[in-house]
Amino acid sequence: MNGQKEGLTIKQVAEAAGVARSSVSRAFTRPEMLSPETVKRIREAAEKLGYVPNQTARALSTGRHGNVALIVPDVANPFFPPLIRAAQMEADRSDLCVFLGNSDEDPKQEDKLVGRFTGQVEGLILASSRLSDERIQAHAALRPLVLINRDVEGIPRVLIDSGSGVREAVAHLAEIGHRHIVYVSGPTKSWSNKQRRRAVRMAADVLGLKVDIVAAAVASFEAGREAVGSILVTGATAAIAFDDLTAQGILAGLADRGIRVPEQFGVVGCDDVLGAATYPSLTTVSNRSVEAGKAALSLLLELMQSQSVRDVRYVLDTHLVVRNTTIGHGE
Repeated sequence: MNGQKEGLTIKQVAEAAGVARSSVSRAFTRPEMLSPETVKRIREAAEKLGYVPNQTARALSTGRHGNVALIVPDVANPFFPPLIRAAQMEADRSDLCVFLGNSDEDPKQEDKLVGRFTGQVEGLILASSRLSDERIQAHAALRPLVLINRDVEGIPRVLIDSGSGVREAVAHLAEIGHRHIVYVSGPTKSWSNKQRRRAVRMAADVLGLKVDIVAAAVASFEAGREAVGSILVTGATAAIAFDDLTAQGILAGLADRGIRVPEQFGVVGCDDVLGAATYPSLTTVSNRSVEAGKAALSLLLELMQSQSVRDVRYVLDTHLVVRNTTIGHGE
């Protein structure tokens, strides 16, 4: 049930809005062909009357389903819900429905989801895709496609440059006296993970700090907690974690061993999704997920309307947010 009054037609909406019937149809299927004022007037008249366009009929007559898909690798990771919500709100403004897919960090599952969605959507957003460049390019040849946090030349993409914030984090740790740090890495196929690891190494090299890398196969609380033994074996006095979830696990693992943060060990996260909620509050690299979700949906709309692929590379900078898991070292 969609709440539409029985027998309500496009003709009645057209009469109420003072426009032709074809304009009503366009307001819901090709709004870019009308002035924003006309679209607003038609949609307000439709809402007042209780008219809801029939999506199935629209798809048959126009080839437009009014749906787009957003696929993420881990819907439970707190980085993604704000991104999903921002994309959905942006889609709502254009009367589009967002189908959500969760690949569970598995490229095969992601490939399968893209294949399933392709026949039902007008465009796709792949966030932190785990697919190979070749598979992404193959999918982009079939449907308008935008990437978030994956840098594939020739495909429109929105990149959160966590490298800038990570470099600040390394400089901050050096400034408060740490000479040996460890980077606790995230998923091996993650573009963000490669970017962060490289930024840690390069910044440490410039500042003369020793760096070790400890692997956490997945980005999770438990993975962070389990990594603490390997972290301590390195002899490092501070850790930069792939994300806040992993950092939170590291804090728990250090607490298990009676190691005080920040007095005995410093911890930095990435993405600022839990920073203010941990104890001690977590120093972390800022989060631009809301802007990324909004920008990606806007890019996808442009792509769907023009049908021409443009090599757009939209980069969002990050910075360090200093809290209580680093300040206090050496005091």
